[in-house]
Amino acid sequence: MQYNITAPEALNQTIKLPASKSISNRAMIIHALSGSHILPDNLSDCDDTEVIISALRDNPYEINIKAAGTAMRFMTAYLATRDGEEHILTGTERMKHRPIHILVDALRYLGADISYVGEEGYPPLRIRGRQLEGGQLEVPGNISSQFISALLLIGPCLRNGLTLSLKGDLISRPYIDLTLWMMREFGANADWSVFDTITVSGTSYCQRPYYIESDWSAASYWYEMMALSKNADDEIRLEGLMDGSKQGDSTVRYIFSLLGVRSTFATTEEGVPTTVTLRHSGHCVPRLEYDFVNAPDMAQTFVVCCCMMDIPFHFRGLSTLKIKETDRIEALKTEMRKLGFVIHDKNDSELYWDGERCAKSEESVGIDTYEDHRMALAFAPTAFRLDHLRINNPQVVSKSYPNFWEDLKACGFEIKS
Repeated sequence: MQYNITAPEALNQTIKLPASKSISNRAMIIHALSGSHILPDNLSDCDDTEVIISALRDNPYEINIKAAGTAMRFMTAYLATRDGEEHILTGTERMKHRPIHILVDALRYLGADISYVGEEGYPPLRIRGRQLEGGQLEVPGNISSQFISALLLIGPCLRNGLTLSLKGDLISRPYIDLTLWMMREFGANADWSVFDTITVSGTSYCQRPYYIESDWSAASYWYEMMALSKNADDEIRLEGLMDGSKQGDSTVRYIFSLLGVRSTFATTEEGVPTTVTLRHSGHCVPRLEYDFVNAPDMAQTFVVCCCMMDIPFHFRGLSTLKIKETDRIEALKTEMRKLGFVIHDKNDSELYWDGERCAKSEESVGIDTYEDHRMALAFAPTAFRLDHLRINNPQVVSKSYPNFWEDLKACGFEIKS
């Protein structure tokens, strides 16, 4: 499938954003561990959350989490605690090449019975659940925060709790802090005890109603559209976001303020979702340097946006991009070259553009998405700066934002297959 996308002349629309995928996935694991019969309210309808909901509801012997990396990590830890149960946990072909040995080794150290069905260090996994003792554990701080969050989420269910020491440089800390905050929301005793150590006591989760706010990651693409639109009077209103959100990707509001987008929050009670209005500020930096170590999923959005705005950049903290749904560093370099931009990388963790250009590809080629939702989502706003935009396999957005294309149409985008 291929979409041909044409942007509207102006933007003026209210968008109900999808619920946060990060919060939904954590809430469902906590919900299952607490034994609660009260489902969280406003759960995300994205593919990643749906596979967790289905797995927890149906409890099949073989669980296929498809391309959901978070689900693979969280379900590995969760299933390891299910005393007396046995499961095969598998996914797409790409998932079978995404390393998981660090998490498996950590769980084995805590007493888990996990073995590899295929290649050592990669899914599929055979997991025989048992009561885990817990105790003290040391892991590198520069691994995926999803590994760390997976361990933390099961901490309250371990007989001796969990003391987790993170050694070396720590990446994606906001995602870890989000996990700890949600655990405390459900009654767990979990927090940083010193600067590099987290302590989770054996205090069980409690049952409670819980409302899930909208997704700041999804909001980032509307910020990008505002940055790329050329009508000074454009306005987008995004519903369901929280000022002071614990979501790490909420940092987009600050970064996009450097690219000329102003955010205005409607007045509301503290901790209650509200509407954020995006407008042009008329002020933009000539060059952008940023360390995405705490929000690596936002890198694609800003790489694409800066190039289209002709703003040179140097982005760091991107080491995890090579093991996502695709190698996002190589994917960005390849697809931006199609649009005439030569992006460079170094140290497997940095991307930079100094203004270098190349010949554009033929219009009929289209932007490839590599089974990666964020490739489609990040490139769609370029329709504001391109006469012709074609995106291949656009359905990948269902992984995190199923209604994205419908929301674009509601804003006046013309989308033809």
